[in-house]
Amino acid sequence: MALSLTLPTASGALAPYALRGTAPVKPEAGVKFNRIAYSAAHVVADPLAAIDPWLQCAVDWDTTIAYRRHLFSLGLGVAEAMDTAQRGMGLDWPTSLELIRRSLDAAKDVPGALVASGCGTDHLNIDDVKSVDDVIRGYEEQMAAIEAPGGKLIVMASRALARVAKSPADYERVYDRILSQAKQPVVLHWLGDMFDPALAGYWGTKDVDAAMDTAVGIIAAHPDKVDGIKISLLDKDKEIAMRRRLPKGVRMYTGDDFNYAELIAGDGFGSEPTHGKSDALLGIFDAIAPAASAALGALAQGNSEKFHAILGPTVPLSRHIFAAPTRFYKTGVVFMAWLNGHQKHFTMVGGQQSTRSLQHFAELFRLADAANLLEQPELAVRRMKTLLALHGVEG
Repeated sequence: MALSLTLPTASGALAPYALRGTAPVKPEAGVKFNRIAYSAAHVVADPLAAIDPWLQCAVDWDTTIAYRRHLFSLGLGVAEAMDTAQRGMGLDWPTSLELIRRSLDAAKDVPGALVASGCGTDHLNIDDVKSVDDVIRGYEEQMAAIEAPGGKLIVMASRALARVAKSPADYERVYDRILSQAKQPVVLHWLGDMFDPALAGYWGTKDVDAAMDTAVGIIAAHPDKVDGIKISLLDKDKEIAMRRRLPKGVRMYTGDDFNYAELIAGDGFGSEPTHGKSDALLGIFDAIAPAASAALGALAQGNSEKFHAILGPTVPLSRHIFAAPTRFYKTGVVFMAWLNGHQKHFTMVGGQQSTRSLQHFAELFRLADAANLLEQPELAVRRMKTLLALHGVEG
């Protein structure tokens, strides 16, 4: 008999729902990917800490690092201390640095494990930032701290820079300084304002094409210091256009959680391999890690049909998790980890579990089932029923 429960609908009514009963796909062991794939990983809060959750941060370190080991075991790299980890949205810089250090340490136990870590300016009091020089000093402080234990940098978009920069030239000055000092090639990070409204007008203009010109120019001036750029604009055409303009060997890391399947598969454009496909640095890979691993393995074996068959059904789920307000997507990612038994509770840093409605979670549950992503269906049903009961829905 199929597992079933009662779920609210978008109209607020209640309706029975029976799970599909399809077993999740299991990645093949030992398959090497032909794309670099980072999962931006979430943090697990400590629900027993005696803190004020809106004001203070407490992390369950053991469970947080255990999840990173899980991602490594699937062949995925970890993009550490990014917005998926609630960086700047509950996770402060001292805790972020501790997270980075612990992830780097865990990666030492896994041959070939990839970790790249977010370097930003979020430790600065933004009201005290008066100039571009203040921003540079902020970046340099975090660079030094991350590089000291051997960390690779993801140079995150800076709210402080977006606030004080007067023109594209100010961005050029900041990135020239940072890239010239980097100890190893970095990943640049262009996060659209749908993810963070404070980053509107990044690169010195609200015109996306003009902003792209500035970003490409910065990369072209330092091609040996840039591994790639992650863009999260949720616009596949803009990503493809920029991908085709990148200098030889510089990768496009898709951050498009709406169109990742086709962007990773690529279009084969041009004679330069990196112009015809995207690698990946995605928040959604945290929530769909086994499917992402299995799909990437199929792609590496030349089976693009299987790649799309596995990854295609996950796209509606991702679009739901990343629906506006997009910055609340972290809640859906953690909800998936709870449903699948990777953590014992649905409590988030900053109390962010409250940012989505019960109807949102119900539809997320249905879409996760449709995408064959419920790893332990009985557990998922029990936990969904617990959430429903907390909202007054029994049965």
